[in-house]
Amino acid sequence: METAKPAEVDATVDRLETAIMRLVERYTTLQEENQLLHEQLRQMRADRAAMKERTEQARHRVEGMISRLRTMEHPE
Repeated sequence: METAKPAEVDATVDRLETAIMRLVERYTTLQEENQLLHEQLRQMRADRAAMKERTEQARHRVEGMISRLRTMEHPE
């Protein structure tokens, strides 16, 4: 069995260290991106809820106007 030379071991360790550093950087980047996406999702859900509420209010106003117009057409 052949043993690795110190220079080969050092080179292997350097490659592993580089690969691990790249993985840590990628993990950090993905974690930050994930946080941003979660914030965007939260904001979109809040926007959707607000829009739904405004739409519902507008619908009630329109229904009220239609009802008033109908009573004007057919006074009793």
